Amino acid sequence: MKHGLKPNAAQAKIYVAIDTHDLDQVLYLTRTLINTQTQGKIGLKLGMRFFYANGPKGVEAVKSVAGENTSIFLDLKFHDIPFTVAGAVEAVAPLDIDYINVHATGGRAMMEAAAEAAAKFGRKAPDILAVTVLTSMDEAALAELGVNEGPQSMVERLAKLAKDSGMKGVVCSAKEVESLRKSCGKDFILMVPGIRPKGSAKDDQKRVMTPQEAIKVGATHLVIGRPILKADHPAQAALDILKSCK
Repeated sequence: MKHGLKPNAAQAKIYVAIDTHDLDQVLYLTRTLINTQTQGKIGLKLGMRFFYANGPKGVEAVKSVAGENTSIFLDLKFHDIPFTVAGAVEAVAPLDIDYINVHATGGRAMMEAAAEAAAKFGRKAPDILAVTVLTSMDEAALAELGVNEGPQSMVERLAKLAKDSGMKGVVCSAKEVESLRKSCGKDFILMVPGIRPKGSAKDDQKRVMTPQEAIKVGATHLVIGRPILKADHPAQAALDILKSCK
């Protein structure tokens, strides 16, 4: 098992990003994506739009369709005072999912509170990842917020803080993976959105890389949405990407 990952997460090199409020559509996409060839090989990332509309029952419905071997990443990006974030972690941890996340900019106390809350659930605890800098942001976007450093520097600083605060890994762009793998170690989970196969549109992503490049520099998991979901045969598109990364 690579990087000390949970069994389901260890097999899921790709997490397909599904984020719509329509439960029927999500279940349809889940059935389309998960078959005898893909089960256990790809995971599903469920986002805010889905969870706010459907809640825990929606997650349970997806798990029922996807099967117990499918890894789930619940992408809610908690960011609040430590007490509130700890409570949020305790609220979703019983869903028995592999990953949830918080914003690293919430600070050390918030991340430590999240880690402590998750630890109460023992072996069933989700691994908590910290979001560093969104892949839709570049140096100009950070400057508008008064951040006087580039994405690379900020991501490295936040990743080190996240590791020191008990996070199992971070969400970062592929552009930062190589340096983070060196500074944070081989067991630190690097969940990487902003992945675009060669020839795909960048959409609203700024810091992008191909799947092959991201795996080569040390990404643990790749988050891919539109290039798979908009394909004529989504499950085959996911398998093709997996094969190309070997």
